[in-house]
Amino acid sequence: MKITISKENYLKAIAEAESEGEAVIAATLARWLNVSAPAVTMAIKRLKRDSLIRVSRDGQISLAPAGRDIANRLLTRHYLIERMLTEVFGMEWYKVHDEAEQLEHAVSSDFERRLLEKLGTNVACPHGNRVEGDTPQDRRNLGWKPLDEAPSEAEAIVVSVFERDRRLLEYLNGLGIHPGAAVTIMSANYDDTLTLRIQGKPVQLGKSAAAKVWVELSPASGAPKLENPASENARSCPEALLPG
Repeated sequence: MKITISKENYLKAIAEAESEGEAVIAATLARWLNVSAPAVTMAIKRLKRDSLIRVSRDGQISLAPAGRDIANRLLTRHYLIERMLTEVFGMEWYKVHDEAEQLEHAVSSDFERRLLEKLGTNVACPHGNRVEGDTPQDRRNLGWKPLDEAPSEAEAIVVSVFERDRRLLEYLNGLGIHPGAAVTIMSANYDDTLTLRIQGKPVQLGKSAAAKVWVELSPASGAPKLENPASENARSCPEALLPG
């Protein structure tokens, strides 16, 4: 069985959509990968034929063990490449996802092993995300919540940002919102925006964008204090790689 780049992309997309709490159906993959419905239908047939996915009677798609192994390998490589680009080459955090999407398919097992030896896996990626165990429920279990759910006057630290939207990442970067940034929620407004204070300045952010930013509330804001190494990882991004 030949594993093509297209198959890898579909398998990784299924795993990523699952990690965002989405029920994966054909339409999910069409939106996630920006491809046509007929293309998804053909891909599903090939993946099912190769015993890489399972499709339920109601159309829900899940990864078979062999497909899960391939997806996890791609996710690990993607994570390592993102960290290599920021920590070794100093690339801006909001650019590295797109680069890793291309490079992850070309990484050999030997190079992956060397990246693992050099970088390890105990630090979050530049967007604050982890390789495994990163569903919305996992994040809530750590005491995190989406920024649009944070109460007014709360103080918080940004710990994770949705990374598959380059325009969103560039927009947030321009506002000073990135993993490790301190944010104060000043108010939730009638026009579906939030007024935030970042580095002493007021900033407006739409709730749809805020929903893709996960934060950890400070204990002073009423959040329970948890033993949370993941949030420490988000705050440990090298300062040279983040906007001032």
